[in-house]
Amino acid sequence: MEPSEFEAITLVHDGNIVWITLNRPERLNALNDKLLNELSAAFDYLAHVDHRVVVINGAGRAFSAGYDIGSDSAEVGYADERDSIEDRDRLLLNIDIFMKIWRHPLPVITQVHGYCMGGASQLVVFSDITVVADDAVISGSPTLPIGGGYIAPLWSMLVGPKRAKLMSFDVGHRIDGRTAAAWGWATESVPAESLGEHVRSLALSIARTPASSLKLKKEAINRVSDLAGFASIARMGAETDALLHLTPEVRRVQHSIKERGLKGAIAHFQEFGID
Repeated sequence: MEPSEFEAITLVHDGNIVWITLNRPERLNALNDKLLNELSAAFDYLAHVDHRVVVINGAGRAFSAGYDIGSDSAEVGYADERDSIEDRDRLLLNIDIFMKIWRHPLPVITQVHGYCMGGASQLVVFSDITVVADDAVISGSPTLPIGGGYIAPLWSMLVGPKRAKLMSFDVGHRIDGRTAAAWGWATESVPAESLGEHVRSLALSIARTPASSLKLKKEAINRVSDLAGFASIARMGAETDALLHLTPEVRRVQHSIKERGLKGAIAHFQEFGID
């Protein structure tokens, strides 16, 4: 797939910098199959294109609201439509896509504004540098208990186990950009009005370094995380999530979404919880 065929993302070359924009602003750039497949194709394409830095950002009001669990997407339906093995394999496919960011030989910056929720925070962990707006709204779990163990373990490597547990146990718990930087989930936090210019300036500064040097620097630092089990941790959560998708409690949440709609299901959960 060529960049000219992309619809859910855009890819623009700007000298030595490549800008990838999540481009579903009407859905707050929620991650559906189309977007994820195009993101995968984008990194396959970049393997054969000269550049030195990649920046991933989001169109409109948000970086991304996370996995699209609305009526046009499949996260809530994964376990309904597949057995546990098929469900696990589908979840692993998402990890394989994000690993293309991790394994991409050159630096990848994520530029986060507005909402960065659930699966979007998972995507961001795989990038090399994350710059967030001070007022960004970040959550490591969906706003409904529809799974678990898929996202939080990777947070643990950045923020420590106790903070990762807070973000996982308290469904939908949110932090702002300043807190994300203070915890170590983000590299730095800047005022929202200067986010774009700050990231551009950073990307240009990094791009002064030859690609060969950047490749070796990234490989050396990534190797430390790989020795600590980064790739294994990223994949193991798919098994836990697939099991949870089959529990009666998650089935009730799925039914609630179908019956009340996503917003209605969230409101019902916030008032009554899940028995």
